[in-house]
Amino acid sequence: MKIMWMFAVALLLLPGTALAQAKAEEHLTVSQIMERALKPVEGEFVPAADAMPEDKYSFAPANGEFKGVRTFAQQVKHVAAVNYIVAAAILEEKPPVELGGENGPDSIASKADITKFLKDSFAYLHKALASINEKNQTDQIKNPFGEGKTTRLGFATVALWHPFDHYGQMVEYLRMNGIIPPASRGQ
Repeated sequence: MKIMWMFAVALLLLPGTALAQAKAEEHLTVSQIMERALKPVEGEFVPAADAMPEDKYSFAPANGEFKGVRTFAQQVKHVAAVNYIVAAAILEEKPPVELGGENGPDSIASKADITKFLKDSFAYLHKALASINEKNQTDQIKNPFGEGKTTRLGFATVALWHPFDHYGQMVEYLRMNGIIPPASRGQ
C-alpha cells in the first residue's frame, strides 16, 4: 500500500515538474495539474475499452490461475464505478447514477452501455478534479472505501493510478484475443 501511495504521489508530481520546466512563468492551479495528469489516463483507458469487440466483452482468461477474475466488461465497469465513487467523495455528494457498488450496476451489460458509463464516469471525474483548489485540497473528506477520512487531493490520486491498475489487465485480455491495444499500435 505504501508503494502505491508513493507511486501516486510521483505520478501526481511528475506532470507538474515537466510543465514547470517547460513554462517556468506559468502558474498552474491544483485542478489544472490534476486535469493534465488525468487526461493521459483517460486517453489510454477509454480506447482500450473501445477496442474489444462486443462479442469478447465477456472474456476472462481460463487457462492458468484465473479462477474468479473479472471479465473484460467487469474490468471496465469496475473502473467506471470507482471513478464515480472517487468523484462523488471529492465533491461530497451522492453519485449522479446508481452504482450498485464498486462493480457497477448489473443493468449495464452491452458494450455500448458500458462504454457510455465509462465515458460519463470520466466526465464526472473531470468535474470533481476541477473543484479542487489551494483552499480545499487538504480538507478532510469521508473515505468511501472504509472508515476514517482522507484529504480531497490525496483521494484524487486514486483516479490517477486505479484505472492503470486495471488497464494492464485489459491489455492482456486484448492481446489474448489477438487485438493490439490502441496505445501500442504503430510502434
